Amino acid sequence: MNYRSKSKRNIPFINGIDEWGSTNELMKQYCEYNSVASGSIFYTNNQTQGRGYSGNSWESEKGKNLTFSVFFIPKHVPCHMPFLISEISSLSVKHTLDKYIPDVTVKWPNDVYYRDGKISGILIENVITGGKIEHSIIGIGLNINQIQFVSDAPNPISLSQITGETYELMDILDEFDEIFTAQSRRLNNRCFEDIHNDYLNVIHHRDGYHKYCDANGVFEAKIHNIEPTGHLILERTDASLSRYAFKEVSFL
Repeated sequence: MNYRSKSKRNIPFINGIDEWGSTNELMKQYCEYNSVASGSIFYTNNQTQGRGYSGNSWESEKGKNLTFSVFFIPKHVPCHMPFLISEISSLSVKHTLDKYIPDVTVKWPNDVYYRDGKISGILIENVITGGKIEHSIIGIGLNINQIQFVSDAPNPISLSQITGETYELMDILDEFDEIFTAQSRRLNNRCFEDIHNDYLNVIHHRDGYHKYCDANGVFEAKIHNIEPTGHLILERTDASLSRYAFKEVSFL
């Protein structure tokens, strides 16, 4: 594996990886023995064991999509507020896609949607040492040129399916990197409230009542708030509020 630097910016990449199970796992292995600069990106043409939260898999046809991981060192993020890293990651994907399509939102906590189709998934793994977030590995799958999906995922969609066009993957990765660099700068400058408000403004199903399911069954509610910790506050039709951590409630 060799480093290369992009012409526009001096962010290091590792390329020459035609196939790998998981770029997050690759990055973790590499970091054990090597120094990695914040903002470094590992990507592969064919990720065979892409993962989501709770062991969910990520389908990606070889050479058709972007599957990559970002190494990020947060300078001032409190260890009890790691959701800020999720917010800048999902905002970066959303703003990248905004260049090509409308109606892009972020489905809590950090899936990126085009209308009711999932176009991107994000898996963030934080390393916390001595009460401080030492670094984060941000794994991103972004559907670009894949036309057919064969897994049992309920609602995948790609940029090509939406527009009918084919895209140069590295151009989109460059655009993402530029946007993520700006977002991470905001985070390192402690613009926590501004970032959180930007996130709230692009939430999927932000308005109106929708169906949800928790341990007690199906109910209707609307999003009342999302706390800086990442907890979702739902307001039910009887005006009562319920607070959820990730995986304690699902959208229907």
